[in-house]
Amino acid sequence: MIGVVVKPNEPFERALKRFTKSCEKNGIISDVKKRQRYEKPSEERKRIETSARRKRLKELAEANRKRLY
Repeated sequence: MIGVVVKPNEPFERALKRFTKSCEKNGIISDVKKRQRYEKPSEERKRIETSARRKRLKELAEANRKRLY
């Protein structure tokens, strides 16, 4: 459980910002967004494969760019 101790004379907005930042750092927000709806295992596998393919193509393009110079 994430908690933020509010310091004396600290504005609420600043404490809320620290709490939000700690949630993002721990991956809670992305986990909640991911679990908003059910994703079939086949769809998850397809999403992972496409992202891996995209990453591989990006790395190849970067390597080709570096090799040309």
